[in-house]
Amino acid sequence: MATPGPYETHLPSVPGWLNKGDNAWQMTASTLVGLQSMPGLVILYASVVKKKWAVNSAFMALYAFAAVLICWVLLCYRMAFGDELLPFWGKGAPALSQSYLIRRAVVPETVNYMRNGVLEVPSEPLYPMATLVYFQFTFAAITMILLAGSVLGRMNIRAWMAFVPLWLIFSYTVGAFSLWGGGFLYHWGVIDYSGGYVIHLSSGIAGFTAAYWKEKNNTPTADYNPTLLNLQRQKTPRA
Repeated sequence: MATPGPYETHLPSVPGWLNKGDNAWQMTASTLVGLQSMPGLVILYASVVKKKWAVNSAFMALYAFAAVLICWVLLCYRMAFGDELLPFWGKGAPALSQSYLIRRAVVPETVNYMRNGVLEVPSEPLYPMATLVYFQFTFAAITMILLAGSVLGRMNIRAWMAFVPLWLIFSYTVGAFSLWGGGFLYHWGVIDYSGGYVIHLSSGIAGFTAAYWKEKNNTPTADYNPTLLNLQRQKTPRA
């Protein structure tokens, strides 16, 4: 009888390209970004609105984080960082198979052809694709939650549940692929080092537009939740 895989004499070795330090830091940085959303923005959003909107606002952020994770691994990661379908969109596909996740990560925006047609050597990070999928997920999630801040007290949770996957698929992935995924903006020379366009500008414009079209919230906001607001202040570092 064959020995079970985990107890075999010759176990598979760690791939030579894997750098444990790079991988650990990449995952740590991803987790720190995620903590800004959960519980950071959940507590903040629940504390700055009227008490009757507190639970709705907190669940908007909570749902966005969870829904983006599901959409991200099922379809959206490869729409934003996969093979090109259009100059501004990648081919959507699941990012769940073991063979895909354990391979060496590739940053698509480092693949570039010079004017003479010669391919520049693409950058290959020293960590697996699973880490890159997780890293990019946290940025997609916080982008969605930042957008939620523009419609607190204006949109109920049911409408938000439909809005999140639609905006992620048809807006966020377009911007992410165009710049970070090696799309047409990247080849035009546009560089986004820290998410100024893909995250902040896209969520800001979308939030401004959503707040404009939603009915105005004229109710006073003095009836906030002081306990949650003080908790958020304690969590915020001071210079």
